[in-house]
Amino acid sequence: MLGYRAGWVSGNRVRAGIVDFGFRGVPEARLHAAGAAFARDVLPGVLREDAMARLRWHRERGDAVAVVSGGLETYLSHWCEAHGVDLLCSRLEVRDGRMTGRYHGPQCVGEEKARRIRERYDLPRYARIHAYGDTHEDHAMLGLAHEAWYRGRPWRR
Repeated sequence: MLGYRAGWVSGNRVRAGIVDFGFRGVPEARLHAAGAAFARDVLPGVLREDAMARLRWHRERGDAVAVVSGGLETYLSHWCEAHGVDLLCSRLEVRDGRMTGRYHGPQCVGEEKARRIRERYDLPRYARIHAYGDTHEDHAMLGLAHEAWYRGRPWRR
């Protein structure tokens, strides 16, 4: 963590270490249940009301809405399903019913966010694309949007 704070170690490497330490060998069913509980009991208390209002605004307009996150499918899938939104996020690797402690594919951060969006959606089909981010790892995704917001303020490339 000190290396990360000093800029010597990437966020990807730190997250990979945390995933290895925290999840290696954990039964998939146990992690799935914990993710469901986290999405139900914890996430509602930490999500900003302005962000939730914006989500409702998009859904009321009939917009296609996706959460694009470096967070884990383990809990985000439950939350997104409950709110009727699509999900592009980081996934964990499972082998024989147990977590391996590794990511399944690349972490969904930085350029990977933009790549997954372009892969899933035919962007020229949309008249207006909105994007919201709060870390430097969101910049590539924000660059795809007509209207981009960073930490609650309009974002300029």
